[in-house]
Amino acid sequence: MDPLNAASRTVDVGGLRMHVLDQGTGPAVVMCHGFPGLAYSWRHQMPVLAANGFRAVAPDMRGYGGTGRPADPRDYARGATVADMVGLLDALEIEDAVFVGHDFGAALVWDLPQWAPGRVRALIQLSVPRRGDSPVLPSTANAAQAEKHFFHLHYFQQPGVADAELDADPAGFLRRVFWALSGEYRYLDIFRHPSEGNGYLDVLPEAPPLPWPWLSEAEFDHYVEVFTRTGFTGGLNWYRAADHIWREKRQRPDEPVTLPVCFVTGDRDPVRQIVGADSMNEMRASVPGLAEVHVIPGAGHFVQMEAADQVNQIMLGFLTGLA
Repeated sequence: MDPLNAASRTVDVGGLRMHVLDQGTGPAVVMCHGFPGLAYSWRHQMPVLAANGFRAVAPDMRGYGGTGRPADPRDYARGATVADMVGLLDALEIEDAVFVGHDFGAALVWDLPQWAPGRVRALIQLSVPRRGDSPVLPSTANAAQAEKHFFHLHYFQQPGVADAELDADPAGFLRRVFWALSGEYRYLDIFRHPSEGNGYLDVLPEAPPLPWPWLSEAEFDHYVEVFTRTGFTGGLNWYRAADHIWREKRQRPDEPVTLPVCFVTGDRDPVRQIVGADSMNEMRASVPGLAEVHVIPGAGHFVQMEAADQVNQIMLGFLTGLA
């Protein structure tokens, strides 16, 4: 299923075969999805960018879709995922690019200016603000939250547990999680449930029948087909790599991001509620290059799908301004 008219190819990024969608010519814009996403998650952005003089590049990130899926979570630590992005630029003969990140893709993209200097022109970040490194190991912090209520980050870090549940019902999980994280639901309601005795499907809400205003049945079916084929372990390994990334970054503390940055979020994105109001000020302090902040009314976590037209307009305005 390819409604994008994009070139679909698989390239060697250095020890990993990566599937990528590639459309248009001009300055490159590389879009990095999160969980549970795919290159396809940028389907609304790619043709618009291409039509306006940019080269839109969207990979299936390590562990997803048509890209290789290493079994060891240590292979999803920051050194490996940065190398993926540098290898992708090299394979496509791109000197530098504007990088766009969403969800854990945003966490990776925040590190790229420091970890891949000279290969990044600017950043467009969706949903996840930059935050300072925690003094506490992520698994320890997540376990503390799980003592109070169900916490998906802790649940995802348990090897084999979430995999078995999600792989058994990809359609049921995807329908529920897309809905729960959207602007139509208050995701923090799942925190009313205890961790003990509950899986993710037990605490996620029932979702209304498709289509929704921002997701058609055909689009949803594409996600189901891919994750039914690949399973969720690769995506979950990004969460299981959290402690490894934390240790890497203790040896390489964050530096200020001085490149131009545009930040976009929905006002109903649960990330805003989980990280707290101070996170925006924390981001401003560590990102002196922050040029634009956009909060889109009514949008939830999947802002590039839920508010595609607004996100496209913001992206084009920022990209044009860079020139």
